[in-house]
Amino acid sequence: MTTNDTSSITHDGLRAVREQIASAAVGIGREPDAITLIAVSKTFGEDEIMPVLNAGHRHFGENRVQEAAAKWPALRERFPDVTLHLIGPLQSNKTKEAVALFDAIHSVDRPKIARAIAGELKKQDKQIALFIQVNTGEEPQKAGVMPRDAADFVNLCRNELQLPVQGLMCIPPVDEEPAVHFAFLAKLADESGLSGLSMGMSGDFETAVELGATHVRVGSAIFGART
Repeated sequence: MTTNDTSSITHDGLRAVREQIASAAVGIGREPDAITLIAVSKTFGEDEIMPVLNAGHRHFGENRVQEAAAKWPALRERFPDVTLHLIGPLQSNKTKEAVALFDAIHSVDRPKIARAIAGELKKQDKQIALFIQVNTGEEPQKAGVMPRDAADFVNLCRNELQLPVQGLMCIPPVDEEPAVHFAFLAKLADESGLSGLSMGMSGDFETAVELGATHVRVGSAIFGART
């Protein structure tokens, strides 16, 4: 695929996703600007990312600290206003690098990571947006705090560790109706007094917007299928 072909695909995808978000938001009386579109650029290189940057988009998501560290510092020299979101699991030994590199972490899911982040924020004198990942489907293979423990974990992060928690994040089970999980996450967030909801991906972001998402994480609908 040529660079021009890639540019056309990503421009069309970005435009379509923005229009779908706006339509879903307006349909329920929300302002489209209240939803942050995170373009998930994991596994994609500079050739695929540049058209999205050139189109004016500035919020990007990565799954792995190491991959992000390999490609984003150079891109940020050219686009210093980029906001970079870590949307994948964070290992404790990567916390220092993650706090230095990212502007938001959507996968805070256990006390060890929360304490490590708190320590690094203090050391680096930095503030970043944090979302607590909730395993709404209680899947044993998936990261995230269990719903029954969510309120206590939010209290630990906000009160004891003084972390800047903005909201909750979830990834619904692939074989279940996502709307049920989005509504459940919104309920949990409301009970803890949190306004941020990081939920919805390429196949279900419109539903997420209708159920209150403030951040949607969209990859293939913008960049095309991953190889």
